[in-house]
Amino acid sequence: MIYLELFISFFKIGLFGFGGGMAIFSLIQMEVVSHGWLTPQEIVDIMAISQVTPGPIGINCATYVGYTIGGFWGSVLTTFALVLPSLVIMLSVCKAYFWLSRRFQGNPYFTETLRMLRFAVIGLIASAALMLMKPTTFIDPTSWIIFAAVAVLTILPELKKNKVTNLLSHPILLILLAGLAGYFIYL
Repeated sequence: MIYLELFISFFKIGLFGFGGGMAIFSLIQMEVVSHGWLTPQEIVDIMAISQVTPGPIGINCATYVGYTIGGFWGSVLTTFALVLPSLVIMLSVCKAYFWLSRRFQGNPYFTETLRMLRFAVIGLIASAALMLMKPTTFIDPTSWIIFAAVAVLTILPELKKNKVTNLLSHPILLILLAGLAGYFIYL
């Protein structure tokens, strides 16, 4: 019976919790304490441990709570229940995308909409990058040059279609080149 309660509680947390581990911590704390599984101090300790272990904080916390309450199978169940809503939603979105892609293949409006969405994604990534630009991370003009080069190589294939620009804008290649540049410049 404890496993069913764990599954339902963490499924609800996964379904209604948005914003990552710190954002869902209050939901986890409320569920665990209201069921009397752990004390408020124990859940705070689990959260502290979840922050210092590698991986997503919310999943670490769910796994640790599940292990504390239900042993190995409790940890497996709580982790699965927490990610299940996201998994179902993403699989549904992917299924809808592939259905729409097949259904509207060759439709110029659909093709152009997807092309424009790429620019929106680039804008969102650029926004996140701009928020990370601080004097501690961009310490000299070379940092700015590396950032500008990667930004141009990311956008270039959308503006000019050919094999060279597509190869130069491959994400893994860009990461490796930026890492090598940083290594040799700041050695």
